[in-house]
Amino acid sequence: MLSALSCTAGTTPQPEEAGKVHWGRILETALASSAHTGKPVFALFQEIPGCAGCKQFGRDVMSNPLLVEAVESEFTPLLIHNNKGGQDAVVMQRFGEPAWNYQVVRFLNANAEDIIPRKDQVWDTGGIAERMIATLTQAKCPVPAYLTLLAAEHSPRLKQAVFAMYCFWTGEMALGQIHGVITTEAGFMGGHEVTLVKYDPDVISLPQLIIAAEKVQCANAVSVHATDLPAAKTAQLKVGTISGYRTAPVSDQKKQIGGTPAEKLTLSPAQATKVNAWIRTAPAKALLFLTKSQRAQLK
Repeated sequence: MLSALSCTAGTTPQPEEAGKVHWGRILETALASSAHTGKPVFALFQEIPGCAGCKQFGRDVMSNPLLVEAVESEFTPLLIHNNKGGQDAVVMQRFGEPAWNYQVVRFLNANAEDIIPRKDQVWDTGGIAERMIATLTQAKCPVPAYLTLLAAEHSPRLKQAVFAMYCFWTGEMALGQIHGVITTEAGFMGGHEVTLVKYDPDVISLPQLIIAAEKVQCANAVSVHATDLPAAKTAQLKVGTISGYRTAPVSDQKKQIGGTPAEKLTLSPAQATKVNAWIRTAPAKALLFLTKSQRAQLK
């Protein structure tokens, strides 16, 4: 029964609107699998064949390799065509989903109940990842670190700051270890080697980030928006807009990963930041930010 979930076997190419997830197509089979495994159902109601927006969602969101692996490993994937008759129409009617609608993702338990409230117009990678995290949390299932990173990396909340230090290789490693820092990049600014940091202000404020950077000797100079800093700090730091910054060559980026087994992996920018930060000092921690398939490639 459980092996019947995939609809992509054989020679029929998967519709572009469905992305690269291996989908199940039968609701009752998905619910039975959810009851057996404890994994929530990731139910995509999608127009197939669909409009340009539906195809873009399939290409950009449902083909993101980290999102695909999270759907397939942490959920029970289910695809319902919202513009077809037969069983698809029966399921649409059961859930009150409108026909010929833009894509909607619902997260169901084994009783076909919504784990989190239905929400329309969530069409971006970060938004889908955040709802996946909320679902897993509500269902008391573990949330993979790479999924949390994926949501953060695509969040519109992110802000950035530039830190100068004696060596941006050290800067990327030390600043990347700070909780709330999502990505780092080696660069040059004002005659300094610097690290451009993107951080989540909901996790760490700029003053807290500066204090953490100072502790690891990576805050000799800082360039940020003045409104982000308390008045007391503006007299101590170089404050202004981030201008005159230029990225260092590729050969100077994520230097700690070079020469390690992780060097051969294809990583997202946030994954690369965290792996680069920990691979030399705490390899086991670096592995936490990889997917199961990525860890398998290291063996």
